[in-house]
Amino acid sequence: MKVVVVGAGYAGMIATNRLAKKVSEAEITVINPRPEFVPRVRLHQHIAGTGDIAAPITSLLREGITARVGNVDKIADGAVALDDGEQFAYDYAFLAVGSTVRPLSGTIPVGVWESAERARAACAALPAGSLVTVVGGGPTGIETAAEIAAARTDLRVRIVGSSVAGGFSPGARRRIRAGLERLRVDIVDDGVTKVVAGEGESDGLVHLRSGRAFTSDLSLWAMVSGVPDLAARSGLAVNQEGRALVDEFLRSVTDERIFAVGDCAAVPGSRFACQTAGPQGAHAADTLARIVRGLEPEPYSMGYVGVGVSLGRKDAVVQITRRDDTPRRAYLAAGPAVLLKEAACWGAEYGARTGAGAWLPGPK
Repeated sequence: MKVVVVGAGYAGMIATNRLAKKVSEAEITVINPRPEFVPRVRLHQHIAGTGDIAAPITSLLREGITARVGNVDKIADGAVALDDGEQFAYDYAFLAVGSTVRPLSGTIPVGVWESAERARAACAALPAGSLVTVVGGGPTGIETAAEIAAARTDLRVRIVGSSVAGGFSPGARRRIRAGLERLRVDIVDDGVTKVVAGEGESDGLVHLRSGRAFTSDLSLWAMVSGVPDLAARSGLAVNQEGRALVDEFLRSVTDERIFAVGDCAAVPGSRFACQTAGPQGAHAADTLARIVRGLEPEPYSMGYVGVGVSLGRKDAVVQITRRDDTPRRAYLAAGPAVLLKEAACWGAEYGARTGAGAWLPGPK
């Protein structure tokens, strides 16, 4: 049985290693546009220069799995075609290409590896007193602004979002904003309409929805805003966001031989997160293992437990959530939150490396 996994993020890696462990006869090939596994929840550390996060994909794969670096052009008719013309036949395929960013002109996006590399170099080159603007008031923006502010105390950092930390409970939101303020991050609750970059992506001008504008030496885009168009390009049914429509077993509604997992899958109630990707990748691998053994597949079900944000290396906030991902009043902060957030990041990476995973069932 030939299996091709397209994408080596959290979902793709846990699916690959879990399937290899459960179906020893499977010939598995993983195709990824870069040779590294990138833990996206640590990209803010990479940008701020506080951690080396990437690892060779081959170092995470179980013995016997083939890794191929390449860009996939299409998945259809039992074959995965690369943009260089090479094709890989499959009996089953996993679509796990994750999410992407659509930044405003004049900004550097932080949500994907290649642009995060640019952001790291640009940040490291800034002289003391320079202003870094982070556009995006959600977890990615908060972590990016905080990490840079904690690591580069000689820089000025500003975070701009329509409602910074607005998705958290009132108590957690206040605590997050207090943590940012302790790091001397300037918080601006406003939308960004345009960014005009100066020479070398510095000395730019950030325009706000309120009509104000301010200068910025480096502007970083910290919002995930879409998925690659591979599913649509391959003729698979997608939703308005371009995410592949799946059945209750995470199989494409267009072709049952293709599983779609992670950010690129339109699973009801799911959001972009490693907390989502890991269980989906694991469940899809379990489903294929059951099919191979002649057993009926089981419907996918997953419940959320929380949302964690790092505020530098020494502070964090973890918002406790209901299984449907709505926030509870309760949250953790400071040392306990730092430990829990680090444990969650480590657990996601451990799952990618080993195929191990456990999660709560979804809300009833």
